[in-house]
Parts: sequence; structure tokens; C-alpha cells
Amino acid sequence: MNEDSTTATKGRAVIAGASGFVGRYLQDAFRDEGYEVVTIGRTGDAVWGNTLRIRELVDGAAIVVNMAGKSVNCRYGRRNRAEILRSRVDTTLELAEAIRTAEHPPPLWMNASTATIYRHATDRAQDEATGEFGEGFSVGIARAWEDALFAADLPGTRRVALRMAIVFGDGSALVPLLRLAQAGLGGPQYDGPWFPTRSRLAAGTYHHDRHTHGRQRFSWIHIEDVLGAIRFIRDHEDLDGPVNLSSPNPSDNRTVMATIRDAVGRRFGLPTWRWMLEIGSFAIRTETELVLKSRWVVPTRLTEAGYRFRHPLLRGALAQIIAERREHRG
Repeated sequence: MNEDSTTATKGRAVIAGASGFVGRYLQDAFRDEGYEVVTIGRTGDAVWGNTLRIRELVDGAAIVVNMAGKSVNCRYGRRNRAEILRSRVDTTLELAEAIRTAEHPPPLWMNASTATIYRHATDRAQDEATGEFGEGFSVGIARAWEDALFAADLPGTRRVALRMAIVFGDGSALVPLLRLAQAGLGGPQYDGPWFPTRSRLAAGTYHHDRHTHGRQRFSWIHIEDVLGAIRFIRDHEDLDGPVNLSSPNPSDNRTVMATIRDAVGRRFGLPTWRWMLEIGSFAIRTETELVLKSRWVVPTRLTEAGYRFRHPLLRGALAQIIAERREHRG
């Protein structure tokens, strides 16, 4: 592998699934920190399916971070469900095989997971020790994803499942929410009854009405704290297994939307009811679960280990991101 005089002594960082928002951010940050960054994906220094080349990259690497996975911002039809599963489980299994057969396996492998693994919670926060898994398609995907990470016997590699909440940053899932608010549609999203179908019930993709009235919990994390948590985990060898990546101050849907409206200077935002969301999500090819499920997740392991969040509060985090967007756009 070619190295030039600018390569520092941090070693090699392997970023898999590097084409997404978080993956691109991590690439830049690791390079700035002095790592030699290589990527795995549909393009890059190695492509999925070429396990021999992937093994070359992970052999002797200082760290492996896998963010691969098809976006869940789509309709959960049969083909998309299959691809959501395959793009997470198969890539994780391929990395596991490459690491297992490497002569010098990496000491640390962090793999994306999701805070959606926990149940719809309105009664109490869910953390790594006391949180309860939910049911349905999305939870099943999350559990299969983590099973793929921890199944293999890799005694030389510490493994961490990054159970990430919704990531906020310039280019993240926050952007469509900002656009809704700017268009006057930034009100709360209300749950309610909707027609179940046999196929959606069987697939576990039907969202059951929980009467949350816009108070469904909303767990989030700033992109800078995703990076900060990854660096913290890297430097704290006692952290392994599942780790929640979420702000210690989760909010709720109504408050999030009101805060976004304030941040973009809109005093009013039309609310949307379940029937409107179902019609709209069908039109733009997404799912209502993404805004109606109550995700109440807290990062107990990180905070107990001493991690200090750079952006612990929603209002400050949004103000920073919006200021950055304005600066970049002149």
C-alpha cells in the first residue's frame, strides 16, 4: 500500500460504508487526525464481495469502523426489506470473516447499529443495561445486525455496536425537517389510527397507533458527538459490546419541531395527522414509523465512563448546525 510523507504514525483506519453522511464525516476527521484512511464500499479501496482485498486492508489496521447499510428512508416493500437486511448483515459478516483470517487483526472494530432496537417507549428511558427490545421489522433488522457483529470468535478484536440515534448535522436527516419548517409545515406529527394490511402486519412494518399526540420521544445526537464518542471508545479499552450514541437530553417530537421552527425563524408550523403522514409518506416513498415511533434512548455507558458531550442540548446543537449551513452557503 502506497504511503506518502504526509501520512502520520496513527496507523490505518478502515472506514466501511464510507459514502454516507456519517462515513464521509469520519473519513475527513480520521485523515485530519493523522490516520491513513482506506475505504470499503460499492467503490473505494476495496469493494464488497472481494473478501481477500478487504482482508488486506483490515490486516494490521489500527481501527475498523463500519457504517454500511441501505438507508431506511424508503418504503418497506419486499425488495427494500431484503436489501436493508442484506446491506447490513452480509457486509458485517464479510468484515468478520476478513478480520478472523487476518494475520494481524485490528484491535478495535466499531460497527453501526441503531437506537431503534429498543421498544416504543413513553414510560422510561432505554439504556444498554435496562432497555427492552421492541418488535417488528426494524427491530429484527437491528438484532440481526448485532448478531452478525458478535457471532464470530475474534479474540484479538474488541467489538462495539454503535446504537446510534438520529444524527443531526449539515447534510443529515435534519435537512428535510428544516425544509418542512421553512415551508410552514414544521408542526408536530400526530399518531392515530390507520388501515392495517395483512402483508404489512405479517412483515412487521405496520405502525400501531399509540396516541402519543406529538409527544413521542425523539432521541438524537450531533455529528460532532458521533465522532467524539468514537474517539472516546477507541481510547477506553474497557468499553465493548453495545453503546448508545445519543444525546443525554432526548426531546420529543413536538419540542423538536418547535425548536427547529425557532431556529429558522418560523413562528408557526402546521401539524400533520397520521392520515396525512400516511398519504405523504407513500408519495415520497418513506415510512411513518420514522417519525411516529417513540425513541427514548440515553447514553448511560458513555456518560458513566466520563464522556462529555460537546452538544448536549437540542437548541444549541441546532443553532450550531444552522449557523454552519449559512456560513457554507454564503
